[in-house]
Formats: sequence, C-alpha cells, structure tokens
Amino acid sequence: VQLQASGGGLVQPGGSLRLSCATSGFRLGVYSIGWFRQAPGKEREGVSCLSYRDRRTFYADSVKGRFTISRDIDANMVYLQMNSLKPEDTAIYYCAISPYYLTSTGACLGGSKFDSWGQGTQVTVSS
Repeated sequence: VQLQASGGGLVQPGGSLRLSCATSGFRLGVYSIGWFRQAPGKEREGVSCLSYRDRRTFYADSVKGRFTISRDIDANMVYLQMNSLKPEDTAIYYCAISPYYLTSTGACLGGSKFDSWGQGTQVTVSS
C-alpha cells in the first residue's frame, strides 16, 4: 500500500489549492479515504472523509463549504480541493485510507479507523 500526497505550497489568504494523493497497491474503490492535517504545536485533526460504499462525505466544521473531497477510482487518485483558504489552514496535510464503511463525522474525523497513511504535503496560507 502506498499513498503519496502532493500539491501543497504557499498561497495567499482567499486563494485555492488542490491536493492530490496518488494511491497504489490496493483497490481504492473499497476503502474509505480521508484527509487530515497537523499544524505546528497542535494535534492532528481530521479535515474530510469519503466513505467508500456510498461516497458519503464528512467535513470538519472549520472547512465545511470551502473544501471538497473527491476520488478518481480509475486513476487511483484522491483529491482535496481547498478554496477560500485562511491562515489557520496552514498545516501539513496527510491522506489516509480506511477499510471501514464510515457512517458518522466522528468515525471519520477521529482518525482511528484509518490504518495506512501517506507522507504529508505542506500547505502555507500567508500574505
């Protein structure tokens, strides 16, 4: 199993970025996917998840309406479109997969259901 996140960078407040996560070694279509982030000095937090069975999505309140999670099974890719970025979005972002069918925001964003993680990509929002 391999997960490779990319697409981070420096962006001004109000700007947009699209993070990508290239996956291999497993069938993406039967895994739930998630994005998590960790800012300096803070604990890891869940950002968004997509449950594999019905593609139901979950978002942290702090990103709801601004971020969109998606997947392309044929390309084995996972995405996080981030719009209206704020300085508080600055963090290292990680993609992860879970073999569980996630049915709640808590199950998604808690992170404990995820067992494979990629390396992170740095997102910095600053003027």
